[in-house]
Amino acid sequence: MTSRKDPKASAQSFQKALKEIEYLNNLILNSAGEGIYGLDAEGKTTFVNRAAEKMTGYTAEEMIGKCQHELCHHSHPDGTPFPVETCPIYAAFTEGKKYEVSDEVFWRKDGTPFPVEYVSTPILENMKLLGAVVVFRDITERKRAEEEIQNLRQRLEMENEYLREEFQETTSYGDILGNSPALAHIITQIEMVAPTDASVLITGESGTGKELVAREIHNRSSRKNGPIIKVNCASIPRELYESEFFGHVKGSFTGALRDRAGRFELAHGGTLFLDEVGEIPLDLQSKLLRVLQEGVYERVGDEKTREVDVRLIAATNRDLKTSVREKQFREDLYFRLNVFPVEVPPLRDRKDDLPILAESFLESVAGKMNRPVPRLTRAHVVKLKQYDWPGNVRELQNVIERAVILSRNGKLNLDLPAPVSRAEREKESFPIDKNNESNPEIFTAEKFKELERQNICRALEHCKGKVSGPGGAAEILHMNPTTLASKMKVLSIRKPE
Repeated sequence: MTSRKDPKASAQSFQKALKEIEYLNNLILNSAGEGIYGLDAEGKTTFVNRAAEKMTGYTAEEMIGKCQHELCHHSHPDGTPFPVETCPIYAAFTEGKKYEVSDEVFWRKDGTPFPVEYVSTPILENMKLLGAVVVFRDITERKRAEEEIQNLRQRLEMENEYLREEFQETTSYGDILGNSPALAHIITQIEMVAPTDASVLITGESGTGKELVAREIHNRSSRKNGPIIKVNCASIPRELYESEFFGHVKGSFTGALRDRAGRFELAHGGTLFLDEVGEIPLDLQSKLLRVLQEGVYERVGDEKTREVDVRLIAATNRDLKTSVREKQFREDLYFRLNVFPVEVPPLRDRKDDLPILAESFLESVAGKMNRPVPRLTRAHVVKLKQYDWPGNVRELQNVIERAVILSRNGKLNLDLPAPVSRAEREKESFPIDKNNESNPEIFTAEKFKELERQNICRALEHCKGKVSGPGGAAEILHMNPTTLASKMKVLSIRKPE
């Protein structure tokens, strides 16, 4: 006789088994580190694990039975509406395809977004789409790390770009060469100040090699393995000074299409070389002073204060003491920069170095032009020493380059202007009344400045406002164009219309 099972007992046993399976499933879901939730064919939430609750800020009770898209996926990262029809999560159970996404955000209950990557997998039964299961991960830390890596990569690329430019410029001038007493004094100063972290102010006429002195100080310092970043203060548009020095964040002004590191940040751990420092606008000098005193700054458009460790070397061909007296340069900034002054002598005061410099430039220029090196004779040296070199070492390099181009059959063809002394040049610029030579007028500083202003204005009128280049005012005044531009600024001279 066969026994029959009690149907009621069988049903209870089945229900118990289901509960155990459900318990195990919930245990597995809630043990997962990723957020997991299920959707039915209408997009309403059917289950949520604890990780999803924690990440979104919603409880399971608040989510189950509600439209998940409206709760957590309603907008794009920029805040614009995200239509449900274009949502990959919904496409999973409307198209029956699995979607993997890594560039969207979910929105928390408090209204803040967080970046996610997710997989939306369709649920099918007997070929019928019943909904989808979504597994997602908060990738905030990964995005932050990627952004930091990208910023570092951009900074390294910019630093390498600056260094490549600076290397090209530096190699065109060669190394510091010479054995004159004037140069020996400069080298002694370099050896004294290089091992320290003191600020250095290098003064001297244009073309004397102030940048080479700055690089030699850096190369002999404890920061030699760090970068040396050059800023030509005369070439920066006034409205971009802050951005150039301190950097900016994306959207801080028109044209700020991405975050950008400033020169101070690029020079961190190394040396910042401010060439033509006297050209920095007066109202921006206080911000530069703050960085030098406190070692902190903010990017343009950013509230975050950043720390920086740089050694500052500045250079100028202007008389900053006069600029301070005329309220064109802050006195406190001047003293901060002028901790250790180094004056680079003009080439006319170190003519014993001319043969060494000329030979070095000959080899360099001839090598670049793939020509034999022309011979520098004693007669050439005498000719070089007779000239006063108002353009200094830079002019010598240009003269040698022109001579190599003109040379034939190994013979150097030096093309130099007739020797003109400084006194004669000054006499041409400020002629003395010959009828009054017995009792010449002594000019005051103000009168001399006015005469200089009148002379520059006449030169500009003669050249129809042209400052640099052939036939420009700088050429007929025997001035470097940047020097003339500086004088025009100091003397409030505008180019004629």
